Amino acid sequence: MNRPTLRFRQVHLDFHTSPHIPAIGAAFDKAEWQETLRRAQVDSITLFAKCHHGWSYHPTTVGRMHPGLSFDLLRAQFEATKEIGVNAPIYISAGLDDVAAEEHPEWRQIDAEGRYDGWSKTLLEPGFRHLDFLSPYLDYLCAQIEEVVELFPGCDGIFLDIIHQRPGASPWRMRWMAEHDLDPCSEAARLRCAGEAHRLYYERTTAAVKRGDPDRPVFHNSGHIAMGEREKYETWFSHLELESLPTGGWGYDHFPLSLKYVENLPHSVLGMTGKFHTTWGEFGGFKHPNALRYECAAMIAFGARCSVGDQLHPSGRLDASTYRVIGQAYAGVAAREAWCAGAVNCADIAVLAAAATPLDPVARAKAGRTHPADTGVARMFLEEKLLFTLLDHDRDFSAYPLVVLPDEIPVDAGLAERLAAHLGRGGRVLLTGASGLRPDGSGPALDLGADWSGESPFVPSFILPNPDLRPDWLETPMVMYGRSQRLQPTSGESLGDVFEPYFNRNYAHYCSHQHAPPRPEPSGYAFGVRRGGLAALAYPVFSDYAAHGTVALREITARVIRSLLGEDIRLVLDGLPSSGRANLAYQGGQHRHVLHLLYGQPIRRGGEGGGRGAIEVIEDLPSAPPVQVTLRLAEPVRSVRLEPEGRTLEFRQAEEVVRFTVPAFTCHALIVVQH
Repeated sequence: MNRPTLRFRQVHLDFHTSPHIPAIGAAFDKAEWQETLRRAQVDSITLFAKCHHGWSYHPTTVGRMHPGLSFDLLRAQFEATKEIGVNAPIYISAGLDDVAAEEHPEWRQIDAEGRYDGWSKTLLEPGFRHLDFLSPYLDYLCAQIEEVVELFPGCDGIFLDIIHQRPGASPWRMRWMAEHDLDPCSEAARLRCAGEAHRLYYERTTAAVKRGDPDRPVFHNSGHIAMGEREKYETWFSHLELESLPTGGWGYDHFPLSLKYVENLPHSVLGMTGKFHTTWGEFGGFKHPNALRYECAAMIAFGARCSVGDQLHPSGRLDASTYRVIGQAYAGVAAREAWCAGAVNCADIAVLAAAATPLDPVARAKAGRTHPADTGVARMFLEEKLLFTLLDHDRDFSAYPLVVLPDEIPVDAGLAERLAAHLGRGGRVLLTGASGLRPDGSGPALDLGADWSGESPFVPSFILPNPDLRPDWLETPMVMYGRSQRLQPTSGESLGDVFEPYFNRNYAHYCSHQHAPPRPEPSGYAFGVRRGGLAALAYPVFSDYAAHGTVALREITARVIRSLLGEDIRLVLDGLPSSGRANLAYQGGQHRHVLHLLYGQPIRRGGEGGGRGAIEVIEDLPSAPPVQVTLRLAEPVRSVRLEPEGRTLEFRQAEEVVRFTVPAFTCHALIVVQH
C-alpha cells in the first residue's frame, strides 16, 4: 500500500450537526475561510462528507443531505481549501449513523442480552447509534464512500471513523454464527463473529476508497492504535493518526507511549490532539494556548506530524479564537519542520510491549486501552530520559543493547532462544515481576542464577536494595504494593533484600490504617538477581509505578537499567526536571542527530462540585534551567546549534563522547548535532 507523505500542520474538523439546527453553512465565506487557514498556518484540513448523525453535507443520491443545508457545503469548502494549496482529506462516519439507524433499525448492533448497543442503548437516551457491519448497512456505507471519491477524486484521502464492532447477537450475527457452527452463547464465538465483521469492513471499505485511485490514502479510526495488531495496520492503513487528547482522558503520557510502538511500523504518523478544554463535541471550549503549543511541540519532538481537532459551528464559520491559538502553536512547528522531516528515532532499550502479549479473544477484548506495565515503562523512562522503543514480541531486537520484558511477558521456547542468543552476543536483558516465566507458569525460562519458588503470599512487602541502587536518603525498607516472585540467589548476585510483613491484612489481623510493618529481619529472598547481562527484579515495578508513582522506585529501577547498559547509554542529561522530556533522532540524509528537549508541567484540575472529572491541563510554561548534555556518538561532530534560533553552542568531543550545555529554554529546545 502506498504510504503518503503527511503534512505537518493539520486540522481535523468535526461537524456532527443535529437535524433540528437550521441554516447550516449560512455564514460560510470563501475569503474568510481561506484567510483563517492562512493565518493559522494550516496546511491540511479534514472536511466532512457525512457525520455521526448520518447527514451528508453535499448533494447525494445514496444518503440524506442535512435538512438545514441548502447548498453543496463540502464542495464550497473543498474548492476554497485546495485553491490556496491546503490539503483536504474527507471524513465519513462509518460505525455511527443515526439516519440509517432510524430508517433501518434492523441494521443496529444488538448485544447478547438483546439490547441496542452503542453510545445510546435505550430509545430515550441521547447519543449516536452503532451499526452492524454484517448487515446491509455495509453496502450503504460503501456506496457512500464510492460516491464521495467519485465526486471528489482530488481529495487527499478518506478518514473513516468509529469502526469498532462489539460482540453481539443481532440477526446478522446469529445467522453468521449458525453458518459456521458456532454457539452464540459462547463469548469467544461472538468475538470471532465481531472479528469477521471487522475483516469484511476493512476489505470492502478500503476497496471503495481506492476506487479510481489505488494510491488514495485511507485511515480507519477507532480511537487508539492497539499494540499487537501489526498485520491489520500494514494491510489496511496507508498511514496512522494517533488520537490522543490529553484533556479528554488520554493524559499527557499516552501519546509518547503510542508513538514508541508505531515508530516501528512502516507508516507515516500523525499525532492528533484537540483544541478543546475537555474532549470532542465541546462548543466554546478552549485549552490554554501554552497547552497546545506544548502538545504540538511534543508531536514533532517524538517523530510525528501534527493534527489539531476542532468542531465547526453549524453556521460554517471557523472560530476566530480557535485558529488564533492553533496559529500560535503552528508557528513553532513551521519553524522546526526542516529538522524533523525524515528523522528516525534512536533507542538504547527495546521493550517488549505488555499490551502485545498474545491473548485469547476474550482476554484481548477485556484488555484496556493501555497495559499498566507499558504505561509504567513510558512514564518511568520518559522521566528518566532513557531512549526506548516498544516492540511486538516477534520483532528483531538484536540491534538494541538492552531488552526489557515488563511485568507479565511469558517466555516460550522460541523467545527464550532469542533472548539467550542476545545475551550470548553481549546484549543485556531485564525481566520484572512474572516476566520470564514459561507460559504454563512452571518456572523461569532462562537461568536467572537463582532458585524460584513461586509468588510470595504477602502483599504488600518491603525492599531494601543494595546501597549503589538506591537513593542516598533511603536507608530502611520501602513498601512495594505489587506481588513479588520469590528468588533466592545461587550463582547470581543479589540486588537487595525483601522484608516480609508480620501478616497480611484481614478481619482478624490488621495493624494501623493500611498494612502491617515489615519484620526486622530480611526474609532470605532477593529484591532482584543479576547474572552477567541478565537481571530479574522480583516485583512488577512498572505496573507498580503506573499505579503509585513512587519516586524512589523509579530511581532504583533506573539505576539497575543504567548498570546494565554501562557505556551503551547514548544520552545523559543533567538539569532537566523529571517533568521534562527528551528524544534523540537521526536525519541520515543531512548527516545529523537532532535532540529535542521539552519542558511543561501538567497539573490536574476540576472534578469537584459536579464537574466531569479531573483533567490534566498545562497553563504555565516555566523556563527550564540549563541542561548539561552528554552524547555518545561514533561520528565526529562539526557543530552543535540551537534551532531555529541559529545559535551555535560550544562543545567538547573526546573519542565518542560529546558534551555541551543547552541554555535555559521555554517549552521546546531543538539542538542539531551536525556530523
